[in-house]
Amino acid sequence: MRKIGLLLAASVFASSAFATSPRAVTAAGVVEGTLEASGIKSYKGIPFAAPPVGELRWKAPQPVHKWRGVRKADRFGPRAMQLPLFDDMVFRSDGVSEDCLYLNVWTPAKSAKDKLPVLVYFYGGGFAAGDGSEPRYDGASMAAKGIVTLTVNYRLNIFGFLAHPELSAESPHKASGNYGLMDQAAALQWVRKNIAAFGGDPKRVTIAGESAGSWSVSAQMMTPLSKGLIAGAIGESGSLLGLNAPQPLAVAEKNGAAFTKEIGAPTLAALRALPAQQLLDTLKRPDAPWFAAIEDGYVLPRSPLAIYSAGRQARVPLLAGWNSQEGHYSQVLRDNAATPENFSKALHEMYGPRADAALQAYSGDVKQAANDLAGDLFIAHGTWKWLDTHARTSGRPVYRYYYARPRPGQEGASHSAEIEYALGNLDTNKVFAWSADDHALSAQMQAYFANFVKTGNPNGAGLPDWPRASNGKGSRLMRLDVPSAALTAGDDAHHAFQDQQRKTN
Repeated sequence: MRKIGLLLAASVFASSAFATSPRAVTAAGVVEGTLEASGIKSYKGIPFAAPPVGELRWKAPQPVHKWRGVRKADRFGPRAMQLPLFDDMVFRSDGVSEDCLYLNVWTPAKSAKDKLPVLVYFYGGGFAAGDGSEPRYDGASMAAKGIVTLTVNYRLNIFGFLAHPELSAESPHKASGNYGLMDQAAALQWVRKNIAAFGGDPKRVTIAGESAGSWSVSAQMMTPLSKGLIAGAIGESGSLLGLNAPQPLAVAEKNGAAFTKEIGAPTLAALRALPAQQLLDTLKRPDAPWFAAIEDGYVLPRSPLAIYSAGRQARVPLLAGWNSQEGHYSQVLRDNAATPENFSKALHEMYGPRADAALQAYSGDVKQAANDLAGDLFIAHGTWKWLDTHARTSGRPVYRYYYARPRPGQEGASHSAEIEYALGNLDTNKVFAWSADDHALSAQMQAYFANFVKTGNPNGAGLPDWPRASNGKGSRLMRLDVPSAALTAGDDAHHAFQDQQRKTN
């Protein structure tokens, strides 16, 4: 049967290779996409799981419903339920809906037998917002590099990460929360079963993401649900090994129960009876918690740091890093002037008896030191810890970057600034007047990423050599800038201090 299915897929793919509307055969049915002007075939809004509505709200993703005939895949599916939180998010999706488990595929393949490398990208947004339709994640540019590229939707906020005693009680695994992470794993399982129909190699799948998408990559590398499905990983700014570790299940259940009681829906039946928009609107309350990944004993069996330290994560090549201005000095100095006296005062308020050690670790220019500290507290130290621990325990190549190119008119490389560069999508962002230098850096950075997806190594002809990172002091990294150059890390003292601070808390 499998051979017949592959022959059917190849036949449909071949018959549509020169058609205006290409087709592919998935396990659930035939989809008809779009042939873009570039020659890339795109398939948008493919369901990879059943709609998580009604009794399926807050349950693991269920198998997608099969369909007869040909399903149009020429428009993005709805994005996950979310509030308008971030002004840099632009959506092309078909509205907002609880029915949101769709993915998008861009492929350059001429045949279902091409077996091209695959990139699966998870969007950022703090597990509270984001969508696979955002132009900055568009997969056509990476597909033009010979890679089958996907973006994946997953449940967010209270819909994706609510833990509750009743939810744990009904679960066969006695766990709750992390539904968004389960969605991502279900999408990877879909890729394993179906990506050959789009010319992809199911054994050469690299996962990637930025911010919460990067947290997601670190999670998929350690969850048993994605075991054996990942060949490589790219993380842009963030991991679950940061200073704010995922809550234990018992704590998350208690917080979830308290909040749902406050909104007048103390029971699971009452919660599932709430209309989706009404439930979403409760997140506007000032007492609403920020829902995120949980150490639930099932999706995340132990703490992320414990899993990675034991080498129980996926042992695959990892490329990760962060930006030069993930945080801003004003977050540390509280809008006071950037003077040594004010910085010292802020550190004494933050660290008490360890303030002198902090001052020694974060020395030099006050603005830069405070920027670095703000970035470490937010996301940079967690990314470093991921890289360092994976280098210690995986036995696989690790590549570290430091992204330092500001967008035109900005003072530093802020959080998320690198996305359009890395994915070759500068032209999708009309806010900035991109220069020739910006386009050159984007071409270089995209080439590094594409090489890594194809080979597990970012290096290639015409690119500055990117050395492998090591654990501990003096690790090597690639500074991505104009020009880019390999350097020895200069932030060892930062991370040594934060590691010690973690142990004292």
